[in-house]
Amino acid sequence: MLLDTPVCDFGWKAPEFSLKDADGKLHRMSDHLTEKGLLIAFICNHCPYVQRIAERLAADTRQLMDEGFGVLAVMSNDYRSHPLDAPDNMKRFAAEQGFGFPYLVDEDQSVGREYGAICTPDFFGFNGKGELQYRGRLDDAKMGDSADRQAELLSAMRQIASTGQGPQIQHPSMGCSIKWRD
Repeated sequence: MLLDTPVCDFGWKAPEFSLKDADGKLHRMSDHLTEKGLLIAFICNHCPYVQRIAERLAADTRQLMDEGFGVLAVMSNDYRSHPLDAPDNMKRFAAEQGFGFPYLVDEDQSVGREYGAICTPDFFGFNGKGELQYRGRLDDAKMGDSADRQAELLSAMRQIASTGQGPQIQHPSMGCSIKWRD
């Protein structure tokens, strides 16, 4: 089911969490929050929207990390009912796409629920104080040609780093619904 993300709740504080990556290494959210900010992306492997933007996501997040931002990705889907999203496939997908950020397994789906994640991809951009300043899309290319795209997420995170606040006009991300357990 195709869903859009809600409007940004400016100032909402990022709840702390600790999740393991597909290799079992534990990552605390606050350890990745830098003075510039933190991007948390809810993604999965099987969603065609994520697959379509994965290369651009890898490139944009590499730039953000080079500039001193923290970046985490969280996979909240029920991978028992969607085995393409299982941890071994997460490792493969991350390697194929060149992800340089930790890709975390939300085994009990508690982080996805606490953050109010709606779809994959769902982007949460926080300032250095852990306050939400961006809840929008990666860029304006959507599922189309990305040659002349506007890298909205990258621009928003840079604005957040320089001013502490995100852009007032944000376009929702859209993608596949998160696959919740019953």
